[in-house]
Amino acid sequence: MNPSPHTIIEQTTRQYRVVQWATGNVGRPALRALIEHPNLTLVGVHTHTKEKVGTDAGRLCQLPTHTGITATGDIDEIIELGADCVVYTPRVIDIDTVCRLLATGTNIVTTHGIFHHPASMDQVLYARIQAACWSGGTSIHSTGHSPGFITETMPIALGSIQRRLDRMTIDEYTDLTHSETPWTLLGMGFGISRAAFEPHRLTQARRAISPSLRLAADAFGPPLDAIEVRGELATANQDVQVGAAVFRKGTVVAQRITVSGTRRCQPLLQFRSTRYCSTDINTDWSLRPTGWHISVEGDTPLEVDLRPGEASPQASGASPTYAANRAVNTIPYLCAARPGIRTTIDLPPIAATLW
Repeated sequence: MNPSPHTIIEQTTRQYRVVQWATGNVGRPALRALIEHPNLTLVGVHTHTKEKVGTDAGRLCQLPTHTGITATGDIDEIIELGADCVVYTPRVIDIDTVCRLLATGTNIVTTHGIFHHPASMDQVLYARIQAACWSGGTSIHSTGHSPGFITETMPIALGSIQRRLDRMTIDEYTDLTHSETPWTLLGMGFGISRAAFEPHRLTQARRAISPSLRLAADAFGPPLDAIEVRGELATANQDVQVGAAVFRKGTVVAQRITVSGTRRCQPLLQFRSTRYCSTDINTDWSLRPTGWHISVEGDTPLEVDLRPGEASPQASGASPTYAANRAVNTIPYLCAARPGIRTTIDLPPIAATLW
């Protein structure tokens, strides 16, 4: 049963006590948002970095504000706070920690993607998380910008004006031409000679994106039949200067991974991530600036562009702030949800609390 407008207003205007867990690329902007939020009270910060223990939360996220809340590396201290919610953004998820937080009464919103589509989760893990939620009367939700906003919220919204959806393709572009860290790009497979995609990266893409596509497809009707993943490489037509390095002609300067959800042996939902450090490549990929392009084929065709206000040189594509803000804005809705793993379909449309 969906909450009434009055209930939603009540949810988003009451005060919630929140903990930020980890202060990395996503954790720092999330921490800033929590400190500045009018209806959220920061009560704790957890860090995995020994040097950060005892540091004020404001300093950890480069704010001039002195909050009086200092970071701890002790999970018992966090649990004793009795927070309403934890924004959980560490680099590696710890299921034991997640279950302990849930079982002791703290909701979790996380940018780890394993909870996007409960039906396709490992069933042992699913049962364990559900048991922890029911024990503590809590909920957990996976979100972010990609996967999350761009692979669930936008497809569901754009699909709402279709009567017949033939195909939806979500293109994500990351322009790395101005990267100042070419050694990072080398680690990602740029600037070297290679004929095929590394298999583990295709596996990572499947794991990250497919649950989100499956959830969006569930909103449209019957589930997807299968997920297909493929990778493509493009090489430089001439030498390319990237930061202090030169990537030679014939080496990899563009990569594309496509995750396709099929129904009746035809692609229904596709997510295509393209990263490039040169536009002068040996194939026509119609490269666009950093951002997203969504193409909807159906009885109401659409072409939609979404771009950040400023060009982002980051390898992650859009700014981590997008993922952080989405997580923070979800807190009131998640805290009011019934216990269990909650998805984008389960929760009301997420709106920001402005001030």
